[in-house]
Amino acid sequence: MKFTTVIRPKNKLFDIDFKEIWDYRDLFSMFVKRDIITQYKQTILGPTWFFIQPALTTIMYMVVFAGIAGISTDGLPEPLFYLAGIVCWQYFADCLNKTSTTFTTNQAIFGKVYFPRLIVPLSTVASNLVRMGIQILLFIAVYIYYVLQGVNLNPNIYILLLPILVLMLAGLSLGFGIIISSMTTKYRDLTILFTFIVQLWMYATPVIYPLSTMSPQRQMIMAINPVTSIIETFKYGTMGVGTFSWGMLSYSMVFMIILLAIGIVVFNKVQRSFMDTV
Repeated sequence: MKFTTVIRPKNKLFDIDFKEIWDYRDLFSMFVKRDIITQYKQTILGPTWFFIQPALTTIMYMVVFAGIAGISTDGLPEPLFYLAGIVCWQYFADCLNKTSTTFTTNQAIFGKVYFPRLIVPLSTVASNLVRMGIQILLFIAVYIYYVLQGVNLNPNIYILLLPILVLMLAGLSLGFGIIISSMTTKYRDLTILFTFIVQLWMYATPVIYPLSTMSPQRQMIMAINPVTSIIETFKYGTMGVGTFSWGMLSYSMVFMIILLAIGIVVFNKVQRSFMDTV
């Protein structure tokens, strides 16, 4: 008898069968559609929430941080400045929060049928791209409005880095997420702690304030956060205002690659026996 699929034990930590993941691309597509459809399936406004959430968040930031706290927006219109940070941060945070619960959320299906487990966090990162794409459309609409109002915006060639910036956000969130997911199979307290950390993480990222208002020493400290250079590059490329550095961006890229490698090692190790502890 000739079998079409042979499941073999993975003896090496880096033993990832990318061909097998490709063979399950239909399942990957199904997970992506599930994540998109089920989230707003029984809501009245449906996908309109993709616009409403960043819009309401922007208004809140304008009232609290610009109006009450008086935090600078680097001379940019407040809605545009905040939207630029929100679009990038929400994609990163959403992917991070969802991939960090991969094992606990999907334990029922993992215990019943075999498929490459890495497909689940990958599908989460892909499905959130749809949400980010819709929010970028909102950013473009607000951007065009201010251009027509005569606001001096200076997009430049660095805007072409957008696909790379999105890839870096996806890689960082995936790397952190699968590491946390692997750890929470034994230590559930980490789920609560990590949710709190992600909330604080935003304030350590230039989402609601420009990096240029800080001293060079503090900018170097902020640059340790790999998300910092990504958001600053997005603002600089689209509006010509912000802090751009090839060194900072290269650091974030290297950080992402190393983090993904570590994440895959940990994920591969845990997936062999996580059903015994989850």
